[in-house]
Amino acid sequence: MIPPLSPPNYLANAHTNQPIAFLSRLFPLHRSKISHSRGSVAMLASKEMMKFKSYQNRANFLVKEYLLADPLIPYTSIIGGVFACKMVYDLTQLFSTVHFKSYSSLTRIQRVEWNNRSMSTIHAIFITAMSLYLVFCSNIYSDNQMSELITLRSSPLSTFALGVSVGYFIADLGMIVWFFPSLGGYEYVIHHLLSLVAVAYSMLSGEGQLYTYMVLISETTTPGINLRWYLDVAGMKKSKAYLINGVVIFIAWLIARILLFVYMFYHVYLHFDQVEQMQTFGQVLVIVVPLTLSIMNLVWFSKIIKGLRKTLAKRQ
Repeated sequence: MIPPLSPPNYLANAHTNQPIAFLSRLFPLHRSKISHSRGSVAMLASKEMMKFKSYQNRANFLVKEYLLADPLIPYTSIIGGVFACKMVYDLTQLFSTVHFKSYSSLTRIQRVEWNNRSMSTIHAIFITAMSLYLVFCSNIYSDNQMSELITLRSSPLSTFALGVSVGYFIADLGMIVWFFPSLGGYEYVIHHLLSLVAVAYSMLSGEGQLYTYMVLISETTTPGINLRWYLDVAGMKKSKAYLINGVVIFIAWLIARILLFVYMFYHVYLHFDQVEQMQTFGQVLVIVVPLTLSIMNLVWFSKIIKGLRKTLAKRQ
């Protein structure tokens, strides 16, 4: 009787609970080749990481030594602010065309204003955050931190932020003039000219930056104003969001453009001996610009109150 043929060992183990051992015997691998390939991959990854770090170091050197070098900060920040406005404008146009059906139905000048208000909203968020940080959170303008006069203090960060704001005012003022009076009347031209001169002087001279940032905190009302325009264009005047927006604008305007200006003038009064150490033109700007803007803010605030009363009356 012929004995049954016994299967090879690697087939005998095929039905066991060791699939990995079975596959490794069935398809033997060359461990040396695997380790060699792994080493090659590691070397390539290491080389790529070294290249990336090299590029990163070069970029950091370029930014520190050229773009953010103290003498060049005003100019690079202004250029950056202008280009940032252009980028936000174009991205808003692209995004709105795809995601907002009502955008294509707007007139040409309405689409321009739509994009322009997006630009001003982004600037307002940026400069408000920087102003709140520098005025209330940092130690730059603290009375107890430095012996230097508070009206003459500045830093690379504060100068850079002002430069970005100058770039915005240049871009926005250019659009207002180009499309005049569609994007705003003479009051907007006056407002932007005063702001541009005051912010640019403070940036270039380093004088009065504290008071410049106090005034710029008033930009916190801009996103609410722009949102109200968007709701109006979208036909949502009778919505609850429109009512809530009006109340928020009233509160924000009262705090940021009325009470904060009162506090600023009180601060100037307490430190007037230091204000007198500034250049004559700087002293004029510290007094005249906030005073003029305060009058304009009061006029606009009266209009806000009237508009809110009308909205509440319609609700009733």
